[in-house]
Amino acid sequence: MGTGDRNRYLDQVLIGGRERRAIVIVEYDPAWPPRFDEERQRISAALGGTARVIEHIGSTSVPGLAAKPVIDILVPVDDVEDEAAYLPALEDAGYLLRVREPGHRMFRTPELDVHVHLWRAGSEDVDRHVLFRDWLRVDERDRGEYERLKRLLAQRDFDHTNEYADAKGDLIGEIMARAREWESERGPTAGPQGGGFAGS
Repeated sequence: MGTGDRNRYLDQVLIGGRERRAIVIVEYDPAWPPRFDEERQRISAALGGTARVIEHIGSTSVPGLAAKPVIDILVPVDDVEDEAAYLPALEDAGYLLRVREPGHRMFRTPELDVHVHLWRAGSEDVDRHVLFRDWLRVDERDRGEYERLKRLLAQRDFDHTNEYADAKGDLIGEIMARAREWESERGPTAGPQGGGFAGS
C-alpha cells in the first residue's frame, strides 16, 4: 500500500484523524506490569465474560525492553463487530474509542498511556501478538535488535505516529519468522494465558 493509500485508509479508521507526536523511548520500567494489572481489573469489571482473556502485550510486557511508556492490552472477544457488547461498557470505564477497522478496535485512556486492543478470539491477530511477546521475552538477540530499531526511529521526524509503527514492519516480519519457527519446535500451546504486538 502506497503512502497516499495508507493515509486515506488511516483517515477512515482513526477516530479523530492522524496525530503527530514525538516518539519517546524510555528504559524498561518495573512499574509497567502492576499498571497492567490495574487496567486488567478495570477492564474485567467493565466487560465481565465478554473478555475471553486480558493480555499484556507490546514492548511494555517484555522485561528489560525499552519502550514507549504506553501499556498495550489485548482483549479477545467473540465478535469485534458487535460493538454493543463492549463499547458502552469500556466508555463508561473511561476508555475512548480511537481505532475502528475491520476485525479490530482500539480504545485508549484520555492520558494516552494505555491502549486496549480488541480482536476476535482465536484469530491470527491474537496469536501473533502473543507469540511476538513470548518470543521477545526469551530471545535476547531479537529483543536487542528490536530495541535498537525503536531508538533509531525515535530520532526521526514522522508526519504521524502510525508511520513509526509502519517503519518497524520489516524487522517485525523477520522476528515473527523466527518466532514461528520456535513455536513449531516447542509444539502447540494452550493459547493466551494472561499477563501478548501492537505497540510500543
